[in-house]
Amino acid sequence: MITRTASNITKDSVSAMDIAARLKEGSLCPVSLVEETFANIRASDPAIFTELLEERALKEAYASRKRHREGNLLSLWDGLPIAWKDLFDIEGRVTTAGSIVLRSHAPATHDADMVVNATRAGLISIGCLNMTEFAYSGLGLNPHFGTPQNPHGTGLARIPGGSSSGCGVAIARGLVPLSVGSDTGGSIRIPAGLNGIVGYKGSSRAFPKGGTFPLSPTLDTFGPLAADLKSCIGAAEILNGRAVAMPKPTSISQLKFFIPSNIVFEDAQDAVIENFEASVRALESEGAQITRGVSSEFEEIETLAANHGSLVGTEALELHWDLVHSEHATQMDPRVLERIISAENISARDLIVVQRERARLIQKNSQILGDQIVLFPTTPITAPELKPLEKDSNLYVRTNKLMLRNTALGNFLDWCGVALPNGIDQNQMPTSILMSMPGGRENDLLAAALTVERLLQ
Repeated sequence: MITRTASNITKDSVSAMDIAARLKEGSLCPVSLVEETFANIRASDPAIFTELLEERALKEAYASRKRHREGNLLSLWDGLPIAWKDLFDIEGRVTTAGSIVLRSHAPATHDADMVVNATRAGLISIGCLNMTEFAYSGLGLNPHFGTPQNPHGTGLARIPGGSSSGCGVAIARGLVPLSVGSDTGGSIRIPAGLNGIVGYKGSSRAFPKGGTFPLSPTLDTFGPLAADLKSCIGAAEILNGRAVAMPKPTSISQLKFFIPSNIVFEDAQDAVIENFEASVRALESEGAQITRGVSSEFEEIETLAANHGSLVGTEALELHWDLVHSEHATQMDPRVLERIISAENISARDLIVVQRERARLIQKNSQILGDQIVLFPTTPITAPELKPLEKDSNLYVRTNKLMLRNTALGNFLDWCGVALPNGIDQNQMPTSILMSMPGGRENDLLAAALTVERLLQ
């Protein structure tokens, strides 16, 4: 048996809930915490962050310390460090989105909406986290800023997962208690899964998008990564401008899971399947209802993509049209450039067909699922070695497609999703289980995930 308790998988990660409690009780000072945070970051992998916001963070920390001394907190999480994927606007800096070609752009004049909400709650913005260029890969490689290394495993360095690569590694290494990423095809859930932490993405309307650099406006979603689910839930409330509140965990006897038998287990590693089935047995033994069957929607999505192309590809091409047809294209990651340009053969009719069929499949899937939670492995493989993917473009393409396959289904169907660690493989690499529900069922999903997380621990 490869599975071990999920609470022991994380390498150095720390709970945002625990840090917030220590800040509130006065056993931890916001200024000392921020100073220690920057010291730890400087001593760690330099590829995790693209920029540190030291002047801003220290200013915010001193203001937070003053509020703590005066008993005038902005929220229960006042003074808590947070870091942002480098596609969130931060006032006064250029949003690079993991690319060097944007460095000449004008600095942002305002913080992104979620950054504003976090600041109003007293959270301290530590810095901007590395990512795949333009958020267009599930592997996390970046030739411009370097690739953050997965902190787990034996032997050679392994990938962090993407595109929110820095988000996943920063949490797994315990550098910050919270990070915030985007997810267009799996970019929160994949790095969460590969790094043995928790990742939560809402559906398309779950978080404010203002001030974020898009990849696919239709499919882009957002959410936090953290060491535990309660920290993700609290962060989600703050990012939406609300007070921290926790849902009541759902009784396990009321949980109904649907496990698709098609597509999501194809080419999966033995350890991934073994750990998944061990988690399912644990759920079933405690009274959860498990149903297995074919998802016809998955089949339709694959056929639609094969016949009419990718929605994310079409939108990414439109967003970056001028860039990829300019001399600056030579400065881009060639793997990202190739993915964007490959959408040029998609016609207007193809796009309309995909949009129409997506709307139909979202409605159909929601009706079929009802109160069921979709359950399958977050990724079919654990994090592979980094060097072979850097050297072999064909291997990169094949691995990226496989890595994104399971999670991208949820983006197309506008699901919300939670990735929870559920074991390790023979190389000490984390595996992960993914819970998903239709958009708008975020509260139901999170309440259920609290129960599942506790059981896995």
